Amino acid sequence: MPAKQSARPPFKVGDQVHGTSYVAPDRVHCERPEPFVGTVVQVGAGYAGVDRERAYLWVCLADGTECRALIRDTALVEPTAGAS
Repeated sequence: MPAKQSARPPFKVGDQVHGTSYVAPDRVHCERPEPFVGTVVQVGAGYAGVDRERAYLWVCLADGTECRALIRDTALVEPTAGAS
């Protein structure tokens, strides 16, 4: 029996995250996955049992551009000690 999945995604808009960007298979000839750090601006489909392996989110980077990332390849940025 598959593990029960949460009804909500593991990230929410405004979370600070890091990971590796997602490049769709039809774009690998002209793009490469890259490491990123940024702020979640949109959570896409794929959670709660729908396309779980392709669940994605959009992240705004420091330069104002956005990247798409798979949730499984993304983690929360841990707050630094002393930060409030």
